[in-house]
Amino acid sequence: MNAPTPANHHAPPWTIVCGGFHRDGGMDRANGELARYLAESGAQVHLAAYRVDEEFAALPNVHVYLAGRPASSFFLARRRLARLGRSVARRVLAETPAARVVVNGTNCPWRDINWIHYVHGAWRGGAAGPRWFRIKSRISRARDVWLERRLLPRSRILIANSERTRRDLIASCGVEPERVRTVYLGCGPEWRAVSAERRAAARAALHAPIEGDVVAFVGAFGHDQRKGFDTLWAAWRELARDPSWNATLLAAGGGRGLERWRAAVAQAGLADRVRILGFTREVPEVIAAADLLVSPVRYESYGLNVHEALCSGVPAIVSRAAGVAERYPAELEDLLLPDPENSRDLAARLLRWRARRETVARQVAALGARLRAYTWRDMAAALVAAVTTAPADAIGSESAIRFDRASTL
Repeated sequence: MNAPTPANHHAPPWTIVCGGFHRDGGMDRANGELARYLAESGAQVHLAAYRVDEEFAALPNVHVYLAGRPASSFFLARRRLARLGRSVARRVLAETPAARVVVNGTNCPWRDINWIHYVHGAWRGGAAGPRWFRIKSRISRARDVWLERRLLPRSRILIANSERTRRDLIASCGVEPERVRTVYLGCGPEWRAVSAERRAAARAALHAPIEGDVVAFVGAFGHDQRKGFDTLWAAWRELARDPSWNATLLAAGGGRGLERWRAAVAQAGLADRVRILGFTREVPEVIAAADLLVSPVRYESYGLNVHEALCSGVPAIVSRAAGVAERYPAELEDLLLPDPENSRDLAARLLRWRARRETVARQVAALGARLRAYTWRDMAAALVAAVTTAPADAIGSESAIRFDRASTL
């Protein structure tokens, strides 16, 4: 256990309610890095979650509270996390009325800081799969949209992870524009420009071809197809008809549709050129092995996998509507996919990338350097600074507790 950092008596304690504090998800990593920044600044930090990895639990001044997950189900555990978050926040506020509370979306009804990483009302796509799953998905989404419209407009301040998310909060949830600040996600020191030696080692570790182009996809193979692998697959099948297209596709991600996609690859006779890796914690290896990342998402509030690829100097084709697309300069316009349903357009962009790969690589290297310069610590500092400029008419802690008690999940 680390020795506690001397307490900063001018810094109020913070409670952060999040599904997890770990490196396996963009939102979870971001919340963890906020906790790190606050703790290392001397503030007492209280983490309410399902999972807190030792990396964050062992930080100085950090206190951990865990909510159980019945049958390992996030759906069934939501009330537990909400109750735990409210309990911790009440206790900390009772001791220090100036304490701050950060929640994420609708995971805990609390009227202070809401850090938004996803807007349910902005994604209108349906789910595929078994009938029971489609029914559960419709019920869950309807509930999430209802909660967003009820709870989010009452937040003291909302932090959006992109301008796209900020617009969605205003349009879909009725949030007052002056209550929303945009703070982009940061970058960790593990993401750096990939050398030739690093790429060769990553390919060897993943049993990918040492020579030739490697294209990566990182995203869940869910029944909702939000990540757009079906569009990439259609483009890949079209390109595979041409013998000159000899690239290999590495697809990383878990989800209920995983085996269905593996079967489709085998049936198409492309198992030697398309490898679906499944869930892996070795995403840095996948990106390091790649010459290009493709992310034809139908909805993405930001897109941390694209951000991390760019930080690594790996070009990324991404849907124009994704939040991370806001970070692209004009010279990389051709890497932005206008329509994530258009597989032919994606195939054409893949061919143009290959024809201009050296030029694109130089342009992406410059972008990657700029993104790497904005660290997780910079992000956390920007969030804290944004919070201190919350609207003057924002409510105080006592009103927050009354609102909390009146809310249900």
